[in-house]
This record gives sequence, structure tokens and C-alpha cells, in this order.
Amino acid sequence: MFRARTLVLATGLLSTTAALAAQGPSFSCDNAEGIALKVCQSPQLSKLDRDLADLYKRALGQADSDTQKQLKATQRGWIKGRDECWKASDVDACILEQYQLRMVKLQIQSGAVQVPAAVEFDCDDSSKPFTAVFYNQLEPQAVVLTYGDDQAIAMAQPAASGSKYGAEGVEFWEHQGEAKVKWFGAELSCQAVQ
Repeated sequence: MFRARTLVLATGLLSTTAALAAQGPSFSCDNAEGIALKVCQSPQLSKLDRDLADLYKRALGQADSDTQKQLKATQRGWIKGRDECWKASDVDACILEQYQLRMVKLQIQSGAVQVPAAVEFDCDDSSKPFTAVFYNQLEPQAVVLTYGDDQAIAMAQPAASGSKYGAEGVEFWEHQGEAKVKWFGAELSCQAVQ
């Protein structure tokens, strides 16, 4: 009886360990430290890491050799950027945002989603054009904002009314054609061009 119970417990532990390993990130957690360890410890971040790895693999498979080199370089750069989240005031939010932004960029760059038409805005600072491209078909929803020659991707956020998007240094809130924009310290009031 003792052997049977030990065998049941051992089998249960093995299946639990296998289930946890299957739920981990796309990389080995054996020697993980810093931000990688945080990803290993979080089911949500581990899932995002697996999803990103699948998306990255598909993008590589569809790319020519020059584009593959570029994708590999940007992926290494993204990992370094993600690992800089230890400096953020909210480390977990930073890591989450880094994964979401990378997934959106890969989907857009790989042509996995159709690029919607840009919405032009007339802002109180008319020295530079301001446009928004809304990717409502993505999960999470995102917007690519362009202000002059600068571009930022912001993720959908809860809003009582209208549409709100945010990322570090950027906030975009639009309601009935009027938009309030915070752009790395600058604040703009904008109206959609009809």
C-alpha cells in the first residue's frame, strides 16, 4: 500500500512538473535570472513569451534571408530592451508592455495584418503632421501614432468614453473626432481631418 501511494504521489508530481514546464516560457528557466526569471515565474508573461516565440518563428519562416537577418537583429535588441525593465518603477508593467509592443510590431512588419488607413489630425501645434493608424483587429488592440518623423506604438487601455491608448511617454485619447495627446512631455489638442 505504501508503494502504491508513493507511486501515485510520484506520478502526480511528474505530471505537475510536466504541466508547469509546458506552461513556462519558450526558453529554459534553468539558469534564468533578472527579467528572464520574472518571465519564468509569471504564467501571464510565460504565455506571452510563448506566443511571441511562435509569431517570431512564423515571421522568420516567411522572410527572405536579408529580412531574416534584420528580424534576428531586432529580436536580440528587443531582448536587451526588455531586460532593461529592471530600471522601471513598475517592472511587471514594463515587461508586459515590451511583450505587447514587440508582438504588434512583428505582426505589422511581417504583413500578418492588413494596414488600415491612417487618420489625419489637425493639432494646435501644426508644425508637424499627426496621424493615427488603428489596429483594432490585433489582440491587444494598438495604434501607431506618427508625429512628424517620430513614431510610437500605444496599446489600448480602458476608457469611460472614446478610445484610449498608452505606452511609456505617450498617451492618446480620442472621442468623437477630438483627441488629446501626450507625446513625450508635449501636450496636443487635435481634431480629426474630415
